[in-house]
Amino acid sequence: MGVTIELQNLGDAELCREIAVGIEHALSDKTGEWRVSVVGSRETENWDMRIEGPNGFERSYTLSRAAGQHGPEAIRKMILQLVSS
Repeated sequence: MGVTIELQNLGDAELCREIAVGIEHALSDKTGEWRVSVVGSRETENWDMRIEGPNGFERSYTLSRAAGQHGPEAIRKMILQLVSS
């Protein structure tokens, strides 16, 4: 298993480390190569998340600060939901 993580414009190095650990944990039992990007916006409070995996797997999701989706645990849970569907 391989996971490539790209985090941009999230503003906090410690938060980025925690998010990366959560992403790695969420995908730890999945086979194949995975790529996850989370990109913050300078214009809105939303972050765009994209997950790519084996067999053409692709999912995109907008993470809302107002809905509490910017925390490492919320992102980990969202990834688990997206890769399980």
